[in-house]
Amino acid sequence: MKYLSIAIPCYNSASYMAKAIESCLILKDDVEVIIVNDGSQDNTDEIGKEYAAKYPQTIKYVEQVNGGHGEAVNTGLKNATGQYFKVLDSDDWFDQSALVKMLETIKSLHNQKEVVDMFIANYVYEKTCENKTAVIRYTNALPQSRIFRWYDVKHFYPQQNLLMHSVIYRTQLLRNCNLQLPKHTFYVDNLFVYQPLPYVNTLYYLDIDLYRYFIGREDQSVNEKIMISRMDQQIRVNKMMIDCCDIMALKSRKLRNYMIKYLTMISTVTTVLAIRSGTEEHLAQKDELWEYMKNKNPALYKAVRHTLLGACMKLDKNVVGQKMITTTYNLSRKIFGFN
Repeated sequence: MKYLSIAIPCYNSASYMAKAIESCLILKDDVEVIIVNDGSQDNTDEIGKEYAAKYPQTIKYVEQVNGGHGEAVNTGLKNATGQYFKVLDSDDWFDQSALVKMLETIKSLHNQKEVVDMFIANYVYEKTCENKTAVIRYTNALPQSRIFRWYDVKHFYPQQNLLMHSVIYRTQLLRNCNLQLPKHTFYVDNLFVYQPLPYVNTLYYLDIDLYRYFIGREDQSVNEKIMISRMDQQIRVNKMMIDCCDIMALKSRKLRNYMIKYLTMISTVTTVLAIRSGTEEHLAQKDELWEYMKNKNPALYKAVRHTLLGACMKLDKNVVGQKMITTTYNLSRKIFGFN
């Protein structure tokens, strides 16, 4: 039995994918590694096939016509047979000692017939170009090393969002919520980690630094210039997050509040990028996004606007307000180390 399926979407990843793959192989009998070649034009195909041939009981190699990161995740999920499912981007890697602890925990709970919908672990920003690392941990917000529910969750700090890097979902739960990420769209990791949350009843947090998130390549999707050039995709994901469920109807107040907070953060990023772009097209798209939220779910729009970030977004119509917003964004980026 495979306890954990790890999908590694690869697009022209030949120069770095081996590090990601090797980091998964500490307990080969317990993990299933699914290398998804998303129509690469380099040696990704050759490397993927070599690994699959070398570790046939552990590694699956799947080729597909280029469909983007989201479609590669979809393909990984379709091919997954493990009890749990994790996405590892091809330029990132796992800390192997932390992976062993996670797998031991999953196996132990399985043997006790305990069902956990979502595991959470810390992740580490690896900004190698500046020789900096930053650990995002959740010790103040989440109970440690035990099963808990949403009502046990305490306050999340602004930087403590549950990202794709920090979560492991039960595979069947992802299928039950009909998760289907859009093709040819970046930033779908936000939808991946967001849409399944209302289906999560039981959680488990391990205070281990599992996921190493590489930041610094000029062609990386979180590079600000690239994000601005893909504004349409950022907005598409933003709208899909608004549409994925009726957040205001959720019974759990803490889950509802967390999802409002996360949606506010993504909508704020979209707003800031539009302001920094400065083009009439992007500014109009920003305004249309907020109008879309207001018309789609007035109660949600009101709740987002009542958050501190949401209130700041009301200042986006004048030059002084826009400067305040971008200054706050720059400060946050410097403190937390993203893009």
